[in-house]
Amino acid sequence: MKRRDLLKAATLSALQIALSGAFAQLASAAPAAIQNFGRSRVRPGDPGWPSQASWEGLRQEVGGRLLTLAPFFAACDAGPTAPACSEALAHLKNSFDLGDQPGLTQTSGWLDAWNSQASAYALAAHDTADVVAAVNFARRHNLRLVVKGGGHSYQGTSDAPDSLLLWTRQMNEVRLQTDFVAQGCAAPPQAAVTLGAGAMWSDAYDVVTTRGGRYVQGGGCTTVGVAGLVQSGGFGSFSKAYGTAAAGLLEAELVTADGQVRIANACTNPDLFWAIKGGGGSSIGVLTRLTLRTRDLPATFGAVFFTVKASSDAAYRALIARLLAFYAGTLCNPHWGEQIAFNTDNTLAVSLVFQGLDQKQASDLWAPFLEWLRAHSDYAIEKPFQCMALPARHFWNVAFFKKHAPGLMVGDDRPGAPAHHGLWKGDLGEAGWFIHGYQSAWMPAALLQDQRQADLTEAVFQASRHWRVAFHFNKGLAGAPAAEIDAARQTATNPAVLDAFALVIIAGGGKPQYPGMPGAVPDAAPARERARQIGKAMAEMSKVAPAAASYMAESDYFLSNWQAAFWGSNYPRLAQIKKKYDPDGLFFIHHGVGSEHWSGDGFTRSGA
Repeated sequence: MKRRDLLKAATLSALQIALSGAFAQLASAAPAAIQNFGRSRVRPGDPGWPSQASWEGLRQEVGGRLLTLAPFFAACDAGPTAPACSEALAHLKNSFDLGDQPGLTQTSGWLDAWNSQASAYALAAHDTADVVAAVNFARRHNLRLVVKGGGHSYQGTSDAPDSLLLWTRQMNEVRLQTDFVAQGCAAPPQAAVTLGAGAMWSDAYDVVTTRGGRYVQGGGCTTVGVAGLVQSGGFGSFSKAYGTAAAGLLEAELVTADGQVRIANACTNPDLFWAIKGGGGSSIGVLTRLTLRTRDLPATFGAVFFTVKASSDAAYRALIARLLAFYAGTLCNPHWGEQIAFNTDNTLAVSLVFQGLDQKQASDLWAPFLEWLRAHSDYAIEKPFQCMALPARHFWNVAFFKKHAPGLMVGDDRPGAPAHHGLWKGDLGEAGWFIHGYQSAWMPAALLQDQRQADLTEAVFQASRHWRVAFHFNKGLAGAPAAEIDAARQTATNPAVLDAFALVIIAGGGKPQYPGMPGAVPDAAPARERARQIGKAMAEMSKVAPAAASYMAESDYFLSNWQAAFWGSNYPRLAQIKKKYDPDGLFFIHHGVGSEHWSGDGFTRSGA
């Protein structure tokens, strides 16, 4: 074994020992918490389930905003052509419309893992007082509490049957500030944006960029909720330049399990502040308001697209090697983000974005690679090279795209819908999709060194024999400015991201499979075969990145070492903060902090 490998193994072993010791200490403290809280949460029909009078009391307390939910596709029991069934199905065609339904989630489920099912009740919160009412009611009555903003969770954390849903979507105000100072801090004023917990990134970009001429680091998909993304870590198209959304958080207001409204920033409740920056959505408290740093907007944003096919396996290996070397030498810097995918049919698909360059500068950078392709008869450019740039202020402007580049961005076509509601065409396929398999791994920057590129090339080639392998370069901070790496180091996100040049995502799914909708029974055999192929592909990538960390928002539902994968050395600290603010485990999400003490559905305390 090489000396470097020995040192790596020793470091990993030390980390595992430290984590194991911390988990043991937390486990030894668990019985006291168990005594303070029932071992099982109540369900409808249980003796402890709240009476109708109790529910009515909550409804009056929140101004009538408590909703009774039923299975969303119950009307389809009368047949798929029934008018009410057709109306229900129509909601699945528009991601914004889908998100406006409290009984639905943006993902319809995951094979052998979970299915989207409506909660028993939903509280459509309008303000912080509504959130406090929901938290207090759930705590007093020992209810399973679920929090949903955008509803994009692949892990199924945005809903649960027999639960009370705290739905923050209507808390969507967005306000620019030119001289924000966090409460209790003496720092100089700075430009910022304050957002309600239910705001989507389409709301944020409209106010901050299209109308305000500023930049805020957010998500690539415009229908994702602001609060959920920040709590997950928060990568967007330009994270290689501007870091993570979590690192840009200046202050938050949140409600903790005791029903108290708390301010969290670097000076007030700094432990909470650190924990919500990448510690997982609604596992320590419910965010009601966030304030994020804004930046000067660059002159232009742009994109590069093309697809090339190799005529043989040998030519494809050479293409992979050439591309990785080109990325390492030319593109691993703050200018470039988004994806390059390696497909099973020996095609390579480039879908990258850039900032800080004009169109000619970006195009000139690609000239050597394109010349190499043209000089070899083994390659056919199936989708011609396109390089385009636009004023950065219009990057999320639906009206601009309708006029100048129709088809790239799709607007919300419902009557009366906000004019700024639009999403990228490539994100349409995720509306209601049903996941068959999904795995991710952060690739360490050491793999781009000359002596490791051959190993990385072979891993990518072998993985692509099983499934499509997508490198999301914007979701790794290697190559980012030192200041952005330092800021991300102050978050709860796994420190492995600081030295990762990309997040590899290998995933697949199918059409919506919501319970009760026509054709909702999946063909399980081929879906499980896809999941197996996805697993085989990631196994090949693991050969060059063993024990690689994973991004919690985009990861395998069945991951066994999720504490170390999502948070690494940060997990013991997160667990202590969870114990301090939520000792009885009111807030539960799948593979969230402290979830190891509960059954998979979050209803029964394990006692471990």
